[in-house]
Amino acid sequence: MTVAMTGAETGAERGAATGSSGAAGYADVDLHIAGRWRGGAGDERRPVLNPATGETIGHHAVAARDDLDAALAAAERGFAAWRRVSPIERSKVLRRAADLLRERAEAIARTMTLEQGKPLAEARLEVQVAADVTDWFAEEGKRTYGRVIPARQDGVMQIVLREPIGPVACFTPWNFPLNQAVRKVAAALCTGCSVILKGPEDTPASCAELVRAYLDAGLPGDALSLVYGDPAAISGYLIPHPVVRKISFTGSTAVGKELAALAGRHMKRVTMELGGHAPAIVFEDADVEKAVSVLGANKFRNAGQVCVAPTRFLVHESVFDRFLDGFVALAEGLTVGDGLDPATKMGPLIHGRRLEAMESLVADATAAGATVRTGGKRIGNRGNFFEPTVLTDVPLSARLMNEEPFGPVAAVQRFSDDEAALAEANRLPYGLAAYAYTRSAERAARAAARIESGMLGINHHGLAVPETPFGGVKDSGYGSEGGTEALEGYLVTKFVSQAGA
Repeated sequence: MTVAMTGAETGAERGAATGSSGAAGYADVDLHIAGRWRGGAGDERRPVLNPATGETIGHHAVAARDDLDAALAAAERGFAAWRRVSPIERSKVLRRAADLLRERAEAIARTMTLEQGKPLAEARLEVQVAADVTDWFAEEGKRTYGRVIPARQDGVMQIVLREPIGPVACFTPWNFPLNQAVRKVAAALCTGCSVILKGPEDTPASCAELVRAYLDAGLPGDALSLVYGDPAAISGYLIPHPVVRKISFTGSTAVGKELAALAGRHMKRVTMELGGHAPAIVFEDADVEKAVSVLGANKFRNAGQVCVAPTRFLVHESVFDRFLDGFVALAEGLTVGDGLDPATKMGPLIHGRRLEAMESLVADATAAGATVRTGGKRIGNRGNFFEPTVLTDVPLSARLMNEEPFGPVAAVQRFSDDEAALAEANRLPYGLAAYAYTRSAERAARAAARIESGMLGINHHGLAVPETPFGGVKDSGYGSEGGTEALEGYLVTKFVSQAGA
C-alpha cells in the first residue's frame, strides 16, 4: 500500500452556492427556498470539514422551523404549478440540467473531493452519472402512460390516469452527494412533483450544485427547495406535515425504520434505500483473477463507503489461496491519500467516527480469533485515513460478519459446500446487493433463484445504471430508485369511468 498525503489544493474554484468564499475556494452553502439562496432564519451556520486534512473549509446554513414552513409553502405552490407543465416541457428542463452538470463537471468534482474525500476521478464519474440519470428520467417522464379499459356496457368509457402524488420530502446521505440525491429529485420532478431536499450536512456543496443546475435550467424556484440542519428535527417536522405526500430516504436501516414508522402513522408513501452487507460468492469454477479485480475495485471504491459494496467474501476452498493472495496484493497496491492528488486510488473516510468504527470492528474480530492479512490501522494523525484491510477466519459471532462495515474492511471466508455458501449469503436480515462468480450456467441460475437480494451481479458489477432497478428487500428497504420502477413511487393511479349524459 502506498500512502500519498498531500494537502487540499487552493485556487479559484467555482462556489457551490451563494455565500462567502471559504478555504481552498470552497464557498459557504446557503439554503434554497422559494427561488432564493439564503441563510437560515436563525442565522446559524455549521462548519464543513475536509476529511483529508480535518480543516474547516466552509460552513453551511441551518434551517429553522420558519425555514421549513417557507419550504413547505413553496412546495405546495410549486406542485400546483409544476404539475400543469406538460411532460414534454418538463423533460426539456431536465435535459438542460443534465447538460449543465456536464459543463460544470470539473468544478463540481473538485468541490466534492474537498468535502467528501473521494479521488477526483471518482468524483468526476459521479457528476457524469448524475447527468445520465437526469437525462434518463427526462425521457422516461414522458412515458407515464395511462390506459383504456374496455367497458362492459355501451356508452361507457373507462380510463386509467397516472398523476403526480404531490410534494415530496427527500433525505439523502453524504457518500454519493449527487447520485443519491439526483435519483430522487429527477424521478419526482419528471412526474410533476415538487421536492424539498434535505441534503447531507457533511457534503452540502455538491448537493447544492445539483440544485443549482436544475434551477439554472429553468426549473421554477418553488418546485425545488434545499435545506440542511438537524436531521431528526427536519424529518420529524416534514414527514407528518400534511403538505408532504411522499418520502424518499437513503441511509441506515435503523434510521430508516424509524422514519418509515413515522410515515406509516400518517399514511405517507415511502421509498426506503437502506443498509446492506453484500455477500460475494466465488465458486470453485470462477475466473479468480477477474473476481479479484472486479470485487477488489468495488470493495475499496469510495473507501468502502458504498451501500452495495461487497463486504463478506465467500470463497471456495479450492481457489481460496489464489483469491486471497490476489486480493491482499490488490489492497496493498492501493495508493491512499488526498483525493486531489492524481496518484490517489483511495481517499479518506468521511469523519473521525468512521475511523473509530473501523478500529472497533477490527479489534472485535481479532479478539474473536480473526487474522489480519493486511491493513487494520489508521494512517497518520492528520485526516481520516484507514488502511485497506483484509481479514480471514472471522467467526460468525464477530460484529464484522453481522454489521455493515461501510468502510475499507473485508472479511474473506472459505467454504466447501455450495449450499453452505448460499445459506451464509442469506443469513443476515439485509438484502440489498449480492455477487457471484462462476463459469457454470447452472450455478449462476441457482444463485439468481436462491440469493435473497434486490440486486445480484454475476461475473461483473452491473448495478446502479439509470435504466435498471435499484433497491433492496428485507431490512434493506423497499421501492426502487432506478428503472421504470422508480417512477411508481411518485405517481398515483386514478380510475375514471364515464357514461354519456
